[in-house]
Amino acid sequence: MTERLKTPLLDAVSEPADLRAMTDAEIHQLADELRAELIDSVSQSGGHLGSNLGVVELTVALHHVFDTPHDRIIWDVGHQCYPHKILTGRRDKMRTIRKEGGLSGFTKREESKYDPFGTAHSSTSISAGLGMVEAARLQGIERKVISVIGDGAMSAGMAYEAMNNAGAADAQQIVILNDNEMSIAPPTGAMSAYLTRLASGKTYLTIREAAKQLTKHLPKLIHEKARKTEEYTRTFWSGGTLFEELGFFYLGPINGHNLEHLLPILRNVRDAKVGPILLHVVTEKGKGYAPAEAASDKYHGVGKFDVITGTQAKATPNAPTYTKVFGQSLAQEGGYDDKIVAISAAMPSGTGIDIFGEQFPDRTYDVGIAEQHAVTFAAGMAADGLKPFCAIYSTFLQRAYDQVVHDCAIQNLPVRFPIDRAGFVGADGSTHAGSFDIAYLSCVPNMVVMAASDEAELKHMVRTAADYDEGPLAFRYPRGEGVGVDMPERGQVLPIGKGRIVREGGKVAIISLGTRLNEALLAAEELDSFGLPTTVADARFAKPLDEALIENLARNHELIITIEEGSIGGFGSHVSHLLSSRGHLDGATRLRTMFMPDRFLDQASPERMYEMSQLDAAAIVKTVFAGLGRDFVELPNILA
Repeated sequence: MTERLKTPLLDAVSEPADLRAMTDAEIHQLADELRAELIDSVSQSGGHLGSNLGVVELTVALHHVFDTPHDRIIWDVGHQCYPHKILTGRRDKMRTIRKEGGLSGFTKREESKYDPFGTAHSSTSISAGLGMVEAARLQGIERKVISVIGDGAMSAGMAYEAMNNAGAADAQQIVILNDNEMSIAPPTGAMSAYLTRLASGKTYLTIREAAKQLTKHLPKLIHEKARKTEEYTRTFWSGGTLFEELGFFYLGPINGHNLEHLLPILRNVRDAKVGPILLHVVTEKGKGYAPAEAASDKYHGVGKFDVITGTQAKATPNAPTYTKVFGQSLAQEGGYDDKIVAISAAMPSGTGIDIFGEQFPDRTYDVGIAEQHAVTFAAGMAADGLKPFCAIYSTFLQRAYDQVVHDCAIQNLPVRFPIDRAGFVGADGSTHAGSFDIAYLSCVPNMVVMAASDEAELKHMVRTAADYDEGPLAFRYPRGEGVGVDMPERGQVLPIGKGRIVREGGKVAIISLGTRLNEALLAAEELDSFGLPTTVADARFAKPLDEALIENLARNHELIITIEEGSIGGFGSHVSHLLSSRGHLDGATRLRTMFMPDRFLDQASPERMYEMSQLDAAAIVKTVFAGLGRDFVELPNILA
């Protein structure tokens, strides 16, 4: 390592052009300063740490070598973009990251000209990069496009679809495979073993003829090592690497923390015109911060922490999280029924599947970041008599919608979909919000859709799902803690399509789907105090609707309010269709539906996001007064 220079450098960086004026020796020092700044910043804000520590040298090297923002750098997933943000004029805002009014935790086009593409979901960077390569070609623009993708994201089929296209087109695209041997969970499947073999020495397949030319200008020692490894090319897998078969020139693997190797190779890659290139860079998640290096999760996602000790600040929970309740309930049901199996798409701990896996490892499957495969894999299991629980976040299940419809619903196969992160998710913002699943599942024939109003209801729904074998079924629940209700020893089997009355009233009826039930009860108390006796119902099911319950409420109340943690086109729309088609809205009964606004909300606390969306108790009260044609201004103390 070059001897540390004395003059601080990071303070002099306002944009990447400042890096390109530095010497390689200064770049070494800048990387050290950037890592220290990153640790200090995340210790105060919380967020993704381990993945960002792993790409410090790579980030510095890329901005030093390439002419950004003219050249495009696309960070796949984007949770490793913090060093990039610090170097691209956002250092002073880093402590606002993932907070209301602050920086996004991912790359975001609206935020900076240095973020050419938003990538909060994985495995999209190569496709987007290829699109930019072709846009530049057709417009006669000389531009380099670099897609940085992790080994975890390379488990998704979309990455290979894009590489196949790029190879066939002989596109001038650069893909950097950031192999840190660990995504959120340890990588699974053949790709993980394949990358390990590539990095293991004698057996890895590397630089062929075009790559020889790329390396001939390297320092003598590196060039000699590259020449020697070429001798192994024809002794293992005569067809060359998988990447070469897809039309890419493969280079690597190289140490992504060694700038003396990384910088000259990046320069040669920049200057080469040999078609698509894949540079395999090996990095260490959590690099340079001892507590992260020692942690099993490498401090992938952290709250605020003490920089010296690494100790994270943790709030005392008031109730178990919905994720934990699901995982424990599924494990409990797994003890009663050995046909129950659990499937996760690279999120075993995030979905609670890991709890089931501890007790039943032979019945637990993590298929990697491959949601489409996960759903059809589950459908195959269901077709042959198993009871698969395919646990995928709402925002990620969107990626497998065709499989839900074609492979599960059309064949009426009993795949169970536990849907975590339903509704607003807070710091992850619009990209991870579970906004659309009620709408996109409730319109599908044969599908049953449930939503838990509290953690006890979730336990009932797990058992209901285990018991139901008539077709596909989904049940949704939010991120975070439950409401603190008493928990049953074991869940009950709920009657399909039946809701419940939680509170009796007479003039107004609020029908809640999901965890807005508590807000509905608070609003009902307020309304009662103003002479508006209010009934509150927990719908439990978005599909099939409890038609008898809804029609009875319509007959006996002047106003019906529906509220849900989802977009337009969901529960409220189905209730509206039911009541209008049955003639209930032709007389004195009125209906108002409350749902997420028709826009994407940036990050804030979930409570604040529901307040901004007019989905809290105060908004329910206002909606009731408006629905009854009363002047809300006369009652200002309602919001006090």
